[in-house]
Amino acid sequence: MAYPKTKRSRLKRLPERGRYDREAVHAVLDAGTICHVGISVEGQPFVIPTLYARIGEQVVLHGAKASRLLKVVQEGGPVCITVTVLDGLVLARSVFHHSMNYRSALVFGRGRLVEEKAAKLAALKAVSDQLLPGRWEDARQPTEKELKATSVVVVEIEEASVKVRTGPPGDDEPDYDLPVWAGVLPLNWGWGAPQADPRLRAGISLPGYLPEGRR
Repeated sequence: MAYPKTKRSRLKRLPERGRYDREAVHAVLDAGTICHVGISVEGQPFVIPTLYARIGEQVVLHGAKASRLLKVVQEGGPVCITVTVLDGLVLARSVFHHSMNYRSALVFGRGRLVEEKAAKLAALKAVSDQLLPGRWEDARQPTEKELKATSVVVVEIEEASVKVRTGPPGDDEPDYDLPVWAGVLPLNWGWGAPQADPRLRAGISLPGYLPEGRR
């Protein structure tokens, strides 16, 4: 099942790289770590990076109650959210045709405040799991005071599209004979060795859910 194609979600540049099915959009959202949220305040656009999670057809955002971003989103105005996963650099024979291999999701929707305690905790757990599954169960749960100081909003996905680039560079035909190396430099990122807090109590071992590396 696909999201509706409209003027704001339809790809105009290289439309053959676009997808609108829910599976493709969800896959990119689930693979990312940070999203960028676009809002407008009194005619001034702002694009703000923040942590997020996906729950079904919703994108979860959270932060301090004083957050301007969350105040704007929970008012129900239009919101644009982007998530990009970089997979590699595409090195062409000409500077003009250099590019990147990537997966990028563009989401449009409207937000609302989550106030019911169980739903709020479930949303916060989803954000924690997006970063590091298993951490929520291991660490101390939020207190009532901390919950009251935190705003959680969800943005219903109304429309969305994904743009993907894969494969080698596309040079102009005469340039294929140039004595210049060309190809793809894959990006593979992972977590480094854990660095213990200097105030960590003695005898506490590394939790089993810490990854040696994560794509």
